[in-house]
Amino acid sequence: MKTLQIIALGLLAGFTGSWIFQTWHEGRMAEVTKASDLSNSVVYSAQSPASSSDNAVKSLSTLSEKVDFTAAAARTIPSVVYINSISQSGVSYSIYDMLFGNGGKQTQVSSGSGVIFTQDGYVITNNHVVETAEKIEVLYNKKVYVAELVGTDPSTDLAVLKIKENGLPAIVFGSSAALNVGEWVVAVGNPFSLTSTVTVGIVSAKGRSINVVSDKFPIESFIQTDAAINPGNSGGALVNKEGALVGINTAILSRTGSYTGYAFAVPADIVKKVATDIIKFGVAQKAVLGCEVVEYDFRNAEKFRLSTTVSDFRGVLVSEISEEGAARSAGLKPGDVILKLDDVETNSRSSFEEELSYRSPGDQIKVVYLRGDEQRSVGITLLNRNGNSAVLKRQIYSSASVGANLEAVEYGVKVFRIKDGLFKKLGIPENYTIISINRQRVRKPEDVVEFFERYKGRVLLYGVNSSKQEYPLQFYLQ
Repeated sequence: MKTLQIIALGLLAGFTGSWIFQTWHEGRMAEVTKASDLSNSVVYSAQSPASSSDNAVKSLSTLSEKVDFTAAAARTIPSVVYINSISQSGVSYSIYDMLFGNGGKQTQVSSGSGVIFTQDGYVITNNHVVETAEKIEVLYNKKVYVAELVGTDPSTDLAVLKIKENGLPAIVFGSSAALNVGEWVVAVGNPFSLTSTVTVGIVSAKGRSINVVSDKFPIESFIQTDAAINPGNSGGALVNKEGALVGINTAILSRTGSYTGYAFAVPADIVKKVATDIIKFGVAQKAVLGCEVVEYDFRNAEKFRLSTTVSDFRGVLVSEISEEGAARSAGLKPGDVILKLDDVETNSRSSFEEELSYRSPGDQIKVVYLRGDEQRSVGITLLNRNGNSAVLKRQIYSSASVGANLEAVEYGVKVFRIKDGLFKKLGIPENYTIISINRQRVRKPEDVVEFFERYKGRVLLYGVNSSKQEYPLQFYLQ
C-alpha cells in the first residue's frame, strides 16, 4: 500500500512539472514571436510586404551585373597572341638523335603569351619568354608569323616583337596608377598551351617586389593578383572590368610551379613607356638617380644611427651613393631619407623605382628628403646607365662578309639574324654571344668582323648560346 502511494505521488509530481514547463515555454515562444514581429516591422517599415522578395532578387541581379566580365573578355581576347620560343638544346641523350638527328641537338619549344601593342604588328611580351629563342613564332587568328625581336628590357622583364601584319586589334591601355587594391581584374593568356584562357580575380596588392628580375638595375613594382596565372600566361594581358590593360602578367610564387594564389604583373604605365622606348630607340631609356635605397624602417634606421622613435617611417633610406652620379653632385648622402620625387611620395623601394621608371635621362626632378630633423629639397638632372644624359640607342652592326648582324652586349658580341654566309657555314647558332676568339676577349662588332675577314688558320671560339650555356666552337679558316 505504501509503495502504491509513493508511485502515485511521483506521477502527480511529473504531471505537475510538465504542465508548469509547457506553460512557461508557450509564454516564452509568444515573447520571441512578438520580438520577431517587431524586428520584421522595423526592417520592412519602408517597404510594402509584397516587394520584399522582389527587392532581394533585384539585389542579386545587381550583384550579378557587377561581376559580369563577358565584355572585358570579348574586348581583350582578340588582342592576345600565342608565342612559340624555339631554340636548340645541347647534346641529345637520345641515341637516335645522335645518329640521325640535328647534329646531336634537340629542338626545344616553349610557349607564352603576348599583347598586340599597335595595329601595324608590334607585340609586347616578357623578356623571359623569348630571351633564349633562336626563332620566335607568333600565332594569331590561325596564322603563324615569324617574329623579329625589336628589343628587350631585362630590368622590367619586357620585350617587343614585330610581325608583318596590319589592321591588328591593338589592346586598349588603362591606368595602372589609378588601379585600386580590391578591384576586379581579368587575366587573358595561354596557360599550359590552352589558347585564349580567361581567369578572374582581384588586385591583392600593388608595388610588390619579389626579387625575380635578374638585372643590374631591376625595376620591381608588381601588381599582385589572385587571378589564376600559370606557365604560358607570361606576357599575357591583365585588364580591368572595362577590358583596358592594367598590366602584363609576368610571375607566380609557387612551390609547385603552378598557380597557388600569388600572381604578379608589370604595371601598364611602365609597360607603355618601355615599349614606346624600345620601338623608337631599340632600348629602354632608363633614368638613374645615382644612389641605392632601402626600406626606411626601424631596423635600417637603427643601422644608420637614425632616430627610431619617429611616429611614422615615411620615405626610403639612401644606403649608397655612386661615385659619379647625379645624387652625389646634388649633395645627397647615405642616411638621407627621400620623401618625394617631385610631388609623389616614395614610401617603399618599389614605389621609388616605379616613379623613376617613368622618367628618361635628361629629365629634371625635385627630390624632397630629410637629413636628421631638417627637410630639404634639391633639383637633379637624371642620367643614363653610362653616367650622362644622352639618349641611348641600340647599335647594330650588319656585315655582309660574315652574313650576320652583330651587337655589343655586356659580356661580348652577340650574333643574330644569321643569313647565308660564313657564320652559317661555320655552324654558329642564332643569338650566340662571342666572348673571346683564340683566348682574346672581344667587345666590339668591328673587331669580330675584322678578325674573320683577315685571319687564316685554326680558330677557338668561346661563347654562350641563346640559353646562356657555355658553347665553345673550333674550326679552321682557309
